[in-house]
Amino acid sequence: MKLLIINGPNLNFLGIREKEIYGQQNYDYLLQIIEEKAKELQCQVEVFQSNHEGALIDRIQDAYSDGTEGIIINPGAYTHYSYAIHDALASVMMPKVEIHISDINAREEFRKVSVTAPACDHQIVGKGLPGYLLAMEWMMDHKGDKKA
Repeated sequence: MKLLIINGPNLNFLGIREKEIYGQQNYDYLLQIIEEKAKELQCQVEVFQSNHEGALIDRIQDAYSDGTEGIIINPGAYTHYSYAIHDALASVMMPKVEIHISDINAREEFRKVSVTAPACDHQIVGKGLPGYLLAMEWMMDHKGDKKA
């Protein structure tokens, strides 16, 4: 199975920003545990990160024709207002999981609303970096699904 993991704005600053919310581990650590999990699950994983909305949309659209079979996305702050990312996710017919390191439902009011989650099949919040691994496991359990 070929998975695409997309990380939005500021996720490249893991281990630097708000450690009390996002933890002490840095982005390289996240990439390492994703790579290890991919080997364990015997799947192919590409990780893409951008601080730019258009780049995230372009990568989602490219997934439509590059053999990607599932998308795991942490849209960062775009979660709460990017209908453009919602529409891009809704356009690709494959399983999609939205993930958040922190529990967005227990934070500021504006973070409790996800406009991108309705375009996904599953959501994982508040599990820290291991949430990415849970999302990968969920994907393997749902490979072949063609839901939007």
